[in-house]
Amino acid sequence: MIPLKDTVRARSFPVVMTAIIGANIVVFLIELRLPPEALEGFLWLLGIVPARFVASPLPGEWLTLLTSQFLHAGWVHLVSNMLALYIFGDNVEDRLGHWRFLFFYLACGVGAALVHIGIDPTSAVPAVGASGAISGVLAAYMVLFPGARVITLTPVFLIPWIVEVPALVYIVAWFASQLFNGLLTLAVPNVAALGGVAWWAHVGGFLTGFLLVFPLRRPAPKFYPDEYWPW
Repeated sequence: MIPLKDTVRARSFPVVMTAIIGANIVVFLIELRLPPEALEGFLWLLGIVPARFVASPLPGEWLTLLTSQFLHAGWVHLVSNMLALYIFGDNVEDRLGHWRFLFFYLACGVGAALVHIGIDPTSAVPAVGASGAISGVLAAYMVLFPGARVITLTPVFLIPWIVEVPALVYIVAWFASQLFNGLLTLAVPNVAALGGVAWWAHVGGFLTGFLLVFPLRRPAPKFYPDEYWPW
């Protein structure tokens, strides 16, 4: 299922979410202009490299917990992440507030990176992407908007269908798939055999978001519709 939109209208303009999406796009455009050798060095320097982080961290190594969140490995990686952030991030920012959302987003990315390092401390492959932080946003959305619904593009026998599903069902199913694949990688020596996805970063980001959203959320307004009514 590919999410297309949700049914909750944000009450304020998502300044931070928009800035984050813009920053990710700008950084990716910079990546595209780099020759292959320079790009490899760029990702190695600013991405999370667990083996380097644990064994012999470079000066400022802790900054890669943040910088890695704005790097992406390709167009599909970037677009899928930014689409998810666009769909779910505005409402979460609306409920947390702009500055709290910024802290929340970055903290989820850091939590995701630390779990990834803890699970695979010998990996010398740079881990990049906003997926961990966005996983935390999904967890927050699940907590804050349990009655919302998600419009998805769902292929059935190769035929695309527009299907509306409860957000709670969509997000729980998504998290279950990440956890399943993460557990599977523990039994598979070569993570690349499963596509090289940092499943445990997704799990870590989701759990971080679930824990942080409770102390950071603001009281819900008296009227906050779960459904979007175009009229």
